[in-house]
Amino acid sequence: MPKPTKSTRPKGWRKAEIIDAAAQCFMERGYHATSVDDVANRMNATKGRIYHHYATKTDLFFDVHREGMARLFAAIAPVLEDTSLGPRNRLIGLLQAHARAMMDHHTFETVVAQGVQVHRFDQTTEDQRQTMRDLISTRDDFESIFKTALQQAVDAGQVAPCDTSVTVKVLLGGLQWSLFWYRPKPRETAADRADLADKMVAPLIHGLTAPD
Repeated sequence: MPKPTKSTRPKGWRKAEIIDAAAQCFMERGYHATSVDDVANRMNATKGRIYHHYATKTDLFFDVHREGMARLFAAIAPVLEDTSLGPRNRLIGLLQAHARAMMDHHTFETVVAQGVQVHRFDQTTEDQRQTMRDLISTRDDFESIFKTALQQAVDAGQVAPCDTSVTVKVLLGGLQWSLFWYRPKPRETAADRADLADKMVAPLIHGLTAPD
């Protein structure tokens, strides 16, 4: 396959390359053990190329986190847009889409899991503290989508009554745990990951089943 030329590369491809390389480094080494040198070495580039776009490693980490969250929102969007789904099936669809995204974007979602916890107690600038608040708000918005779906299923009598806030944290936390045990297999397909996602969601939904 011919190498893309400058004219055929999408706008923003330079930053996208940096974010992708940084995600790999943060996943493998963790935030604190990763340096800008590590990211530059992975790209076979100079630190100057990275500093052209990012003033600090923290700013780069934040962009990796934003990209990871954007991919999660994109993964569940088709379910939200499907008006044919009833409340219970919408909840199932959201959980399955989230589970697949954790596998499809394993690198980025591992960094999201590190997320704000990495920086919550770090000494940061006011701008960085505001960025942390924004990231937390985005995560809360994502969680709220599942709370709404769960409450609608409860109201429809399709799911047993529960504390929606606590339950959603348990549901999403259970799926997020796959970051620690899931590893892509050779020749694994999207269908394989979808099947695994179904198996991950099934026991969670069974535990929510409303009594007859």
